[in-house]
This record gives sequence, structure tokens and C-alpha cells, in this order.
Amino acid sequence: MAGAAEGPVSVPSQEPVAVEIDGPRVALLGVGFDVRITFGEEVPLEARADGQYRLTDAAGRAVASGRVPVIETAVIRDVELTSRDQLPLELEVTSPDGTIVHTIRPFLYPGWVSILPPLVAIVLALVFREVVISLFLGVWLGAFLFAGLDPLRGTWRAVDHFIVPALADPDHAAILVFSLMLGGMVGVMGRSGGTRGIVEAVRPLATTPRRAQLATYLGGLAIFFDDYANTLIVGNTFRPITDRLRVSREKLAYIVDSTAAPVAAIVFVSTWVGFEISLIGDGLRIAAAQTGANPDLAAALDSASPFLVFVQSIPYLFYPILALLTVGLIIVTQRDFGPMWTAENRASRGEGLYRDGAALMVDTASGGMDAKPDIPYRWQNAAFPVLTVILVVLLGLYFDGRAALGDGGSLREVFGAANAFNALLWGSLAGVIVAILLAVAQRILDVREAIEGWLAGMRAMMMAFVILLLAWSLGEVTTELGTAPYLTGLLEGTLSPNLLPALVFVTASTIAFATGTSWATMSILIPLVIPLIVALGGAAGLENGETPVLLVGTISSVLAGAIFGDHCSPISDTTVLSSMASACDHMDHVRTQLPYALAVGLIGLLVGDLPTAYGLHPVFSYLLGGSILFLVLRY
Repeated sequence: MAGAAEGPVSVPSQEPVAVEIDGPRVALLGVGFDVRITFGEEVPLEARADGQYRLTDAAGRAVASGRVPVIETAVIRDVELTSRDQLPLELEVTSPDGTIVHTIRPFLYPGWVSILPPLVAIVLALVFREVVISLFLGVWLGAFLFAGLDPLRGTWRAVDHFIVPALADPDHAAILVFSLMLGGMVGVMGRSGGTRGIVEAVRPLATTPRRAQLATYLGGLAIFFDDYANTLIVGNTFRPITDRLRVSREKLAYIVDSTAAPVAAIVFVSTWVGFEISLIGDGLRIAAAQTGANPDLAAALDSASPFLVFVQSIPYLFYPILALLTVGLIIVTQRDFGPMWTAENRASRGEGLYRDGAALMVDTASGGMDAKPDIPYRWQNAAFPVLTVILVVLLGLYFDGRAALGDGGSLREVFGAANAFNALLWGSLAGVIVAILLAVAQRILDVREAIEGWLAGMRAMMMAFVILLLAWSLGEVTTELGTAPYLTGLLEGTLSPNLLPALVFVTASTIAFATGTSWATMSILIPLVIPLIVALGGAAGLENGETPVLLVGTISSVLAGAIFGDHCSPISDTTVLSSMASACDHMDHVRTQLPYALAVGLIGLLVGDLPTAYGLHPVFSYLLGGSILFLVLRY
């Protein structure tokens, strides 16, 4: 940040002024960055007046100029450097206290440097199967660049600037607490015999590996309201059943991961859809403001329902829908390929649910969560806590959303306005309380034994927490280095509108793979690609009430590509959570899922995104895509 004590970023004058300058520490050649100017709070509001700013390069050439509002922050957008000779930049700000000059000298690198930290982490993790060290090296490399190629200072910045803030982020902390509570609940369920009771109750139905996998798949489709809740509940609940029937942990993790985000992104009532619709609304407003030459189209864009546009885009969500179809086909046919075939053969022969030397994300072998000897195995002691989590999360989403909206709004709007993290925390805590009360009330465990089971469940999560924290830290590195804007910039240029859905899918996949987050990918691309496809003529007919295929196809390509890249990335939080919930080696999960995700992504691109942009109806794309997937599995 400009003005920080460390690094040659911003050097203020010695005169006392009340202006705060917030500029980048790292900039990329040819990639724009922002500089923020704010009057300090020490200036009384009644004494404030508008200020002015002027930004010049080292040769004195003007870069930008404008007004600093008295209350709002002035943002100098898309400052682009094409040569190191332009540094340092000088920012002259006229404030109520006079004039101040700030020198801004970010560390300047070529754009490709920004992809090195995630690339190094991903390649090392895939090659050496050591995810903790690989992620840390990726974070360290980003901190090394952030510190101006100073290795010692970069080491300190890796901890204090990236890892600690990632842990302190309220949303990240909520996910960690939710996972911790759910792990503790699973510990109590296991210690009280509830988990074994579920296994015994399902034994007459889940008599084959196919049926166990089908039950897991249906459970994933049923918990559609949030991908985090889906992953952790389904994986932890069905793991004992799939273990008993010799289904590999890698297969369980794949089923869990490949149903969670796709179903949450499609179903109308989920934490995803509210977020997606808000982004679509922003993109439509930006496009309307930039479409002055066609007032009818501008009015149609401004009045278009973001929810209706989202609904119209669902048939073009080729990767999520084909991924769900693929999971079902694999379960029904019981055919696998690639590393998953090896894993399933190993498990079916009784040679281990996971490979020798696997670093399991959850320690299920310590015995701390095993059922207490000589107790009854009652399925209710596991089913009721899980149902409590689901019910409380749903009610939490509903009432929190109602409180945010007042008393109005549809169910979709209510869920979209709710704070999903609060609801997840309430649900996990309620599940823990119910699990402990059930065990103690039936005198299966005393309070001390129940707490010990709870702590054992939480301790089993430690490895997963480390990996999740490092993955978030690497995401912060990509933000500081401008990885996503650099990759997004590759889209710019003269494009055929019919090719844009496919190009957007590839771009979204790349960003999600490199950054490990689908939501950030959507938030970056949707407000950019909607005005782009409108400018290229892809919204023609909207003013006449028609459905512009290119517009909805491009929007769906962002959503689908974000999920696809997220599924392929070892630094994705949902991928980590799937490994955690399935007690699987994380890199084994990534290696076995990757061929399936790549196959579905490629088929969705070739038979979906490309031909539908030229007029093919999506029904034919699904028929063709499903047939190809079946043939791949069969032969």
C-alpha cells in the first residue's frame, strides 16, 4: 500500500496534510492498476472542500487528473505503465490544507510473472504430491515478488502480509469454525455409535458399491442450498458406508466434489444463485450505460430481470450439468478410467481404501472417533444431528434473508440476501449440541467422554486447516500480483461474437484454476463480459423480447468455466474441503478427478459452447455430449 513504512511505494511530503493515498506495491507492465485518494478524517466535515489531483510520470507527462470529492474516495482507474522509465510517478493533490506531492514507485514486473506463484504451487503439488510445502513455496514466491525480490523480507511478508490476514478474514474464519464444529460433531457421532448405526441401518439397502455410491450421489443432489455444507455433510455421513463396501476414498471425494458446486450453481434456492444474479445485474447496468447509440437496447438492458437472464442461461451451463450426468453414468456403469480406475481396483481387491503412504486430510485411524465399546449402535444418534444442521442452516438462511430485506421478497431473493456464513455457523453449532445431548441423555457417553469425542473430531481436521489456509493465502498473492486482471487482459482485442462463449469459458477456467476460487472469477469476469458481448452485437433482439443466445451463453460460460477451473485446481477451497470430508489424500483426489473434469470440460466446450453459439439447440448438445461420455466410459 502507498504510504507504508516498507518499500519505495509512496513517500509523502513533510508538511502535515490530511490526504490518504492508497496505491499498489506491485504493478504489471501493460496491466492497469488503481490509485485511491481520500481526505483524512481529521479534517472537520464543515471545513472540507473538493480537492484536485494530477498524476505525472518521471518525464513530467500527464497520466491522469481529476477531482477529489469531500466525502467519497477518488479513484484513478487503469493507470497503465509500459516502461520502467515512467517511474517514479508523482501524484500532486490539492487538499483543504494545501498541496501535497506523493511519489509512487511500485515494483514493476512483466505480466507473466503474476502467474508464477500459483503455477509453481500447482506443478510442484501434482509432481511431488506434497501439497503443504508446494503451497507454501507458492505463497513465498509471491511474497518474494511483493517484497521487491528480497528473499528475507519476502519470508516475513509471506507470514504477516498473506497468511495471517487470510486467517483473520471473517468469511475464512467462518468456514474454519464451521468445518471445526462439523468435524467435532462427527467425532461425537462416531464415539456414541451413531455412525456405526447409520452403517448398520443402510446395510440392507447399500449392499453393493454401486448402491453406496448412488446413495452418496443422491445425498449430494439433495443438499443443494450451499456447496460447503453439501461437501462436508455428504462426505462425512457416507464415508463409513462407502468404506465398508470398499469404495476408494478417491471415488468418494470425486462424487462429493463433482455434485456440490454444480448443483448449488443451478438450483434457484442456494447461496450461489443470489451472488450470481447480483453480478449479472451489475453487468447489465454497465452494458446499458455504455450502449448510448441504441436507446431501445439500452432501455431493454436497464429493465432486464437479472433472475430471468440467469434462468435463461441455465440450459447453457454445459460443464456443471454434464458433470452431474457423468457422476451418475460412472456410478450406474461402474466403469472408470485413468488414475481412478487404479484406485477403485485397489480398493475392490481389499488392498486399501487409499494408497500406501497417503497423507489423509482427516485422521480416521487414531481411534479417537471410534465407537465406545459395548454400546448400542443407533442410527438416530447420527441422523438427527445431520438433519439438525440442514434444518437450522435452511431456517437461518430464510430468517437472515428476511431480516436483510424487511418483510418482502421472493424465496429466491430472501436466500440471496442472507448471510450464508452465519447460517452455516448456527447449523454446525446446533448439530454439535444435538449430538452431545443425544449421547448424554441416553447415557451412552458422559459429558467428559462426549467432549473428548468432540475434540478428537476437531483434531482430525488440522492438516486440512493448514492446506485451506495456505490455499487462501495463495489466493491473496494472486490478488496482490494482479494475476486475474493479467489473464483477463488476454481476452481483449477483436473477437468474433460467436467465439466469445468458448473463449470466456477457457478464460474463466484459467483464472479459477490459477486463483483457486470460482466466486472471485465470476465477480471479475461477469461485469466485464456482459458489456463486451453487448458491444459485439450479442444482445441483439433483447429490445424485442427475444432471448439473445450469445448473451446468455457468454454468462453461462463464466459460471461453467469458474466451476470447471475450481474442480481442476489443487488450491481450490472446495477441492480441499472435499478431500477433508472424504478423509482422502488431497493430491490423490486432484489426480483422480482431473481426467474426468478435463473430459467433461472439453466435451462441453466442443459440443456445447461452440455449436450453440452458431444456432444449435442445447438439447442436441446434451444428447451428443451424454452419448460421447457414455462411449468414453464404455470403451
